Amino acid sequence: MFTGIVSDIGTIEAVEHRGDARFRISTSYDTAWIDLGASIACSGVCLTVVDKGPGPDGKGWFAVDVSGETIARTADQWQEGRRLNLERAMKLGDELGGHIVTGHVDGVATVMGICPDGDSHRIGFAVPADLAPFIATKGSITVDGVSLTVNAVEDKGDSTHFAVNVIPHTQAVTTLGTLAAGQRVNIEIDVLARYLQRMEHYRGQSR
Repeated sequence: MFTGIVSDIGTIEAVEHRGDARFRISTSYDTAWIDLGASIACSGVCLTVVDKGPGPDGKGWFAVDVSGETIARTADQWQEGRRLNLERAMKLGDELGGHIVTGHVDGVATVMGICPDGDSHRIGFAVPADLAPFIATKGSITVDGVSLTVNAVEDKGDSTHFAVNVIPHTQAVTTLGTLAAGQRVNIEIDVLARYLQRMEHYRGQSR
């Protein structure tokens, strides 16, 4: 379980193709305190640490195996040199600073545009229409692992557009500050919306 509060930006240093693809990711985390088998969200994707070690520049690294299914269903982030938003799994008693995030990507959105809004940036995204029931104004959403509040939603035929505001701090400590129009990002809907939709499905069947 995660909160959508990014605590590091890692970089994919190496890619090894085998049955699954193995990615080695540099990090400023102290890897001595990361257990093998631990979960780390990588731009919103919950992955399992399968190897780790110190780096030559004082940074550590950890490795994760990513299945072909995961690569196919997530954004285009799986190449050497790509920067990733990192968050370690919550521990009992940790502050819930964002919202409850599972690290299971529900879909991929495309950046439609970015414009200044005071000191912040307003970013518009398009998502497939099947995610529309789960996105609401003032609701929570996770974009590349970052917990954000939805400011506006508009249905556009076969897609839905929504907008968020990203403050300067979030721009500086996540990869959202370098987004560009046309870029694809991982989306996770609010877990509460997922359960409510399931309840409505069964309520409709019982009538």
